[in-house]
Amino acid sequence: MQQPSRLLLVLLFCLAASSALASGGDEGAATYIVYLNPALKPSPYATHLHWHHAHLDALSVDPESHLLYSYTTAAPSAFAARLLPSHVTELRGHPAVASVHEDVLHPLHTTRSPSFLHLPPYSAPAPSADGGSSDVIVGVLDTGVWPESPSFADAGLGPVPSRWRGSCETNATDFPSSMCNRKLIGARGFFRGFGAGGRNGSSHGTTELSSPRDHDGHGTHTASTAAGAVVADASLLGYAHGTARGMAPGARVAAYKVCWRQGCFSSDILAGMEQAIEDGVDVLSLSLGGGSYPLSRDPIAVGALAATRRGIVVACSAGNSGPAPSSLVNTAPWIITVGAGTLDRNFPAYAKLGNGETHAGMSLYSGDGLGDDKFPLVYNKGIRPGSNASKLCMSGTLDASAVKGKVVLCDRGGNSRVEKGQVVKLAGGVGMVLANTAQSGEEVVADSHLLPAVAVGDKSGDAIRAYVESDAGAEVALSFAGTAVDVHPAPVVAAFSSRGPNRQVAQLLKPDVIGPGVNILAGWTGSVGPTGLTIDERRPAFNILSGTSMSCPHISGLAAFVKAAHPDWSPSAIKSALMTTAYTVDNTGSPLLDAAGANATATATPWAFGSGHVDPVKALSPGLVYDTSIDDYVAFLCTVGGASPRQVQAITGAPNATCQRKLSSPGDLNYPSFSVVFGLRKSRTTVKYHRELTNVGAAGSVYAAKVTGPPSIVVSVKPARLVFKKVGDKLRYTVAFKSTAEGGPMDAAFGWLTWSSGEQDVRSPISYTWGM
Repeated sequence: MQQPSRLLLVLLFCLAASSALASGGDEGAATYIVYLNPALKPSPYATHLHWHHAHLDALSVDPESHLLYSYTTAAPSAFAARLLPSHVTELRGHPAVASVHEDVLHPLHTTRSPSFLHLPPYSAPAPSADGGSSDVIVGVLDTGVWPESPSFADAGLGPVPSRWRGSCETNATDFPSSMCNRKLIGARGFFRGFGAGGRNGSSHGTTELSSPRDHDGHGTHTASTAAGAVVADASLLGYAHGTARGMAPGARVAAYKVCWRQGCFSSDILAGMEQAIEDGVDVLSLSLGGGSYPLSRDPIAVGALAATRRGIVVACSAGNSGPAPSSLVNTAPWIITVGAGTLDRNFPAYAKLGNGETHAGMSLYSGDGLGDDKFPLVYNKGIRPGSNASKLCMSGTLDASAVKGKVVLCDRGGNSRVEKGQVVKLAGGVGMVLANTAQSGEEVVADSHLLPAVAVGDKSGDAIRAYVESDAGAEVALSFAGTAVDVHPAPVVAAFSSRGPNRQVAQLLKPDVIGPGVNILAGWTGSVGPTGLTIDERRPAFNILSGTSMSCPHISGLAAFVKAAHPDWSPSAIKSALMTTAYTVDNTGSPLLDAAGANATATATPWAFGSGHVDPVKALSPGLVYDTSIDDYVAFLCTVGGASPRQVQAITGAPNATCQRKLSSPGDLNYPSFSVVFGLRKSRTTVKYHRELTNVGAAGSVYAAKVTGPPSIVVSVKPARLVFKKVGDKLRYTVAFKSTAEGGPMDAAFGWLTWSSGEQDVRSPISYTWGM
């Protein structure tokens, strides 16, 4: 039970938000983000805040009670406020208003990694070559941080960098100032959008305090993955035992709580990004996002562009909506869009059936097992005959009299995997077999279930379903084999990882890369158990989770790793290095596979893995990089459509961005990958793109172009040989793609363009589509 003082703080916070937002009679109001054109700010207004107040005053709206945020950095000249529909209509007609968009709730995308990625050992203090530079600061926008986690210990770290302008926002009972140290150097919370979002019957009430403390676990997990300290004897209840460390263990961490368990509001995300930019972070990590919006309407894209302008690398998760095509989010070209793959580690468990079949699966169950005995196995034992809900083991659907003392077969989907185990346990079941369906294929994710449980793939699931439906005396024994390493093949693209093609800009290939995102061990909150279920009383210091939420901080941390070695590199140069050195073969030497394919034997494509799986050591020496300027990004925005010049000015903060410069095509952006769109059902169509490479390798380097791909597409590169006389030289080339065959809207093909010096390979994936 919570202490009275904590409950009082919660009530005061909720009452303050409610009273502030209710003043002025705003029934029917909602939160909107209003983008103003900075070029049109009248000179009498000393600050943007004064200008924002004036707009609200003109609407007879009290700024003191209705203005949530006034942005100046992440979204130049924008503000977030509670407004009525009539206010929005009036604002949209104002000449200084570029656009108005309603606040949106974004979902979260939810220690073997260092060795799997071949990262060098870390010892503090360490030279920058091993990613240990303590001058690099990683900002994590998430559910906050659990500061007591051993992943945020500061042993061996020197003073906080003098350029750091952030702070540790404290709360007397929940987050004392002593919680921040030389590792966790900043912790802030942003709640106004979330509080306002609880209006109009869509309550987002919570018992969390208005502090940076993480009561969900997601933020602690992502922050420790990116830059957690070295922790010996780490494990989840004995699983994955070893030494845990983040990708950049010497880097500093700044946590910005912009998310709650229910999600993250755009207005809070923008406020967190603005604060992080002003605080002086070097890398931003966002394992969140929802919906596919035009770039001019995407608050994460807007904030990320402002960060990029300040030299900050921004990495975001691609989403967990795979394997559906065009399911990507966070696709702006200035963002590193991260998909997920597997590690070479799993947690084997077995379901031995009464017919003699044994099906291999995975589990993180850590309690007393069921021994070697077989128990009755049942399926679809619901309280409502004919309902498929009991197949999914949805809450309240199981017939306790039919499942008590038995193992229940549950189909994956509909509700969370761990919730299914809770449903079975509460109904009296003694165990669970969690079976994939065709949607999840052979991808099996391990969970720390509340009762003995084994998760199996679709093929095994079909066999077990057939067995239990044909044998009234079906039975099963469950066994657990701990942790296995050096698993083959690995990596495999996760089935849940969101895919291309990019629905917003077809000429931009996304995702950019994949990183480890399945069964990842990292730090955890002390507020909830590893399942996140209220009845789970276990409190481990580490937890194992899966999702692009987990792969994103791997890339954020590796960006810090590269930044430490090359502090003068731009965000686009760092992204290019990670992309062009990525690999596309697994640890058997075969092409990367896709877990969503039948029996996980389908070969993955760049729509699933982008440029490939990140290789951080090679990224330190990429040879050449595609360096993209802010002016290039502005020209890209002006080219893609959907944004007027005044909207471009509003989201870039560039008053002189008149869109006089445009690219010949969005695909002409100086990007490390290619997405070629031919005319629908037209043969002999030619598409030309231009690129510029910068030499970051040795002086006198000579590179030759090599193209691979389908024979029906003829590719020419001019010049086909590039001679870089000195470091820093920039050379341009043109590549022409000619389709000699017709293609339909569902057709796709892939290839590669590689610049090779004999010592360095600079690889770029190419996707081909027709009439998207």
